[in-house]
Amino acid sequence: MLLSEQDQFLSYNGEVLVFQLSKPKHSDEADDKTINLCVRRMAFNRDTKVFVQKSSGVFSMGASHSKIEMICCSCTSDSRTGIVLPCILMKQKKRNNVKYFLLLLHSSNQFEPSFYFRLDYELKEDIRLFAGPSLLWRHANKLFYISSSTCVVQSAPVQLSSVVWTGEIVGEGTVVLGVRTACLPETEDPDGFSASDRAIWGSEFFGYAIQTQKTLPGTCFMPHAYSRVVSSVYVCKSERLKQQLQISLVAITHKNQLIWFQNGAPKGVCELPYEKPCSVKPALTRSNDLLFVVSFASGNSCVVQRRGSLQVASKWQKVKCVLVDDFISSGSEQLLLLFEDDSSTDVLSTFKITDLGEVNYASGINYKHDAPAAEGLQENGLLTVRALETRLQAGWTSVRELQQHLGLQKRVLLESCRALIDLVEERTHILPNSKEVKFRRWARSLLNSAKLFEGLVSLWDDVENPPDSLSKVTSLVSEVPEHFTGELWQRVVGDSLVVGVKLTESFYLSMSDISLSLVMDQDFPLISPIIKCQSKIIKLNKAFSALAISSNQIEPPPKKMKLDLHSKNDLKGEFPMRSSRIQLDGAKTVTAVTSLSPLLAFHRVCCVVLLHASKQNHQNDSLQQSKKITVICGKILLNLEDISNGRYSVKMLRENSYCTGSMQDILAVLAVSVRFSFQIVSCDCTLTPVRSWLLGEMECTPFKECQDNIFCHKAGNVHGTIFNWALKNPFEGVLTIFCRNLTVLFQCLHSLTRALPPSCSVKILRSGSKEVLTEQLALALEKEMLTLKNSLFLKETKAENSLTWENESGKKINNAPVASLLDTEEGVQQFRKKLQDEREESVRSVNQTMNGALYQKIALKIAEAQLSSDMIVWRLA
Repeated sequence: MLLSEQDQFLSYNGEVLVFQLSKPKHSDEADDKTINLCVRRMAFNRDTKVFVQKSSGVFSMGASHSKIEMICCSCTSDSRTGIVLPCILMKQKKRNNVKYFLLLLHSSNQFEPSFYFRLDYELKEDIRLFAGPSLLWRHANKLFYISSSTCVVQSAPVQLSSVVWTGEIVGEGTVVLGVRTACLPETEDPDGFSASDRAIWGSEFFGYAIQTQKTLPGTCFMPHAYSRVVSSVYVCKSERLKQQLQISLVAITHKNQLIWFQNGAPKGVCELPYEKPCSVKPALTRSNDLLFVVSFASGNSCVVQRRGSLQVASKWQKVKCVLVDDFISSGSEQLLLLFEDDSSTDVLSTFKITDLGEVNYASGINYKHDAPAAEGLQENGLLTVRALETRLQAGWTSVRELQQHLGLQKRVLLESCRALIDLVEERTHILPNSKEVKFRRWARSLLNSAKLFEGLVSLWDDVENPPDSLSKVTSLVSEVPEHFTGELWQRVVGDSLVVGVKLTESFYLSMSDISLSLVMDQDFPLISPIIKCQSKIIKLNKAFSALAISSNQIEPPPKKMKLDLHSKNDLKGEFPMRSSRIQLDGAKTVTAVTSLSPLLAFHRVCCVVLLHASKQNHQNDSLQQSKKITVICGKILLNLEDISNGRYSVKMLRENSYCTGSMQDILAVLAVSVRFSFQIVSCDCTLTPVRSWLLGEMECTPFKECQDNIFCHKAGNVHGTIFNWALKNPFEGVLTIFCRNLTVLFQCLHSLTRALPPSCSVKILRSGSKEVLTEQLALALEKEMLTLKNSLFLKETKAENSLTWENESGKKINNAPVASLLDTEEGVQQFRKKLQDEREESVRSVNQTMNGALYQKIALKIAEAQLSSDMIVWRLA
């Protein structure tokens, strides 16, 4: 923007920002000391073909005995966030003191002062805004600049007569392109140059990188001969190829020309239609045409199109401002020309939007009475509607076929669920007859047509006396004693229902792949009784010094095997190692988490809790054989009244600097939380601020049951977050956060980083601490080695069994004395035969074969062990 006391215009995200200075309305004598900077956000309405105001904002400034002006405005990136924001430079002059300040405009129309500075002179030459936001200007052939990060005016060690461009160049940062007086060699005599030579070689084009304070030669941009005539430049592309800077730019000259330069050489030239060009900017239209908009000092504008060669595509006169943006939301850029109009007070009353192609909107045209265009649009609309109807019909046919296929799948799943329930209850499953199937189909179609069924919601009030489809549970599975499972409990945490079952240590050690499932104890013909839930295994040891959480959705952790190679019970000593800090001295709890709101639609729901596990059987070949079992743990009853009364709510209260939540409450919160671990390392100070932050700003108190874990009582989203802070040494520790979602995690980390010293580093840990993963890797490698050794012993055992008959047939020879055999010729022959048989036996033991099924089992075991160790190595890396 040029320096002006009039309104300032700026395009931002397809909108036109209009900045105006005004005095407050109904101002009295006191209010005369205040001036308002007003901004209006104007958007183009494609229906009415006019600009309408979307929002506005005001910034009030004190103007006692001073004059306030708008200098320029632009869109620059904020170094704090990287977001491009509109900014405007203001000047406040009071006698001989001149104050400049920069304002940022946010999306809420709030102005934010970025920085200010004072000068004993006024800015008049080559004022530029760039990223930071930062400001540079030229005064007395010197370059000055200031940024929001330093707020101090700095001077560049260069002399220049003009600034033609400021922007980013790859590998150099912010670069200023300008013209300066050339430094002639001392051996040359200045009087020996002619007037034309002095005009050409007396000035040079160059670049200056602000961050690195490095000077770039002008030959990277254009030949030296063009330095004197260039008035404005726009760098279109910059890249580095083989450490060589490649630049493409367009320049306008005092000779009324637009020249295209590529890698320092001119590639095209175009004569401009008006004199005194002052600025150039690019525009990329819908047809991927690159346009260059040139503005002139006389108020005229033109567009140069680059299609093979440069040529003037259009020109306009009495143009107040030219903006480039996507004003009609088409995905490409258009030109907005604002014309001078003294007859109207509206700044956007006379305009034109065009891309020199299909887009062409202008003020003062009545589009409603354009009859030929309307008829053509109506005909095109009818053809479009017909095509859309055909596509809609084809899509509806596909949807119906997909619904039929999904209906078939649903019927198969429902029947499978009924068969599973009958299997658990040890009943004989009876398949439905054709009449029942037809009735169910009719009921389903009736519900779908009336839209009375969605998800798990039923509008039929027929669940008061549910049939006893699951009520005849009499005993558990015979392989599992009843005392292996303990207390059954339930809690409501937010919109989640948590069901937990306490497991004894003996049951946990003898089983694997443990999970819970919930089955509704009502027979709804159109609703699956299986409730979707997620299972976790949580343990709080007796000393309550650590927590371990595992989910049945991920790979199970490695298991340490104590194998007796001389015994057949090789796998009896297997037990899970989930954390190096946890001793197996307490009971674990398996939990199931499901969404509560769908269940509340039934008002009263009874669910059977099923425990699933895999029991390890050991056969004579020392290979594991898994047998899946299901245990009925009991029933839970849900109704809306109990939940409204808070019967199953989690109660975490403060009492004498402790949190008094029960063990079930703690487990419920952990079940619905997501665990994140962070390693915090400080180089030059201790990590005492972490504990102060937890107990102070986050308002945490330790659990009375397990004091290493603390509960956050702070109001807001972070309430209910559980922390675990473990110090390895005064300078390193691990912070574990159990939170509901990522939003809470980000809030906690944002608060933590403000409390930590700047030298601290915070790193997320994939799966706990490095020591735990190292121990798990050792266990996994031990398991892999023992699996290989087990397979070899199994192979030798099979070989020995297959050669038993050889030993039986040679008993007489083995028992006979060797010396007596060598006394006679017949004995020598027997001894020779014995040696031959032993040699053949040795060859057969080396080249033995194996059954295909047995080999498949061994290969699967080895692959599983190797996969487990590879996963831990990946986590360590």
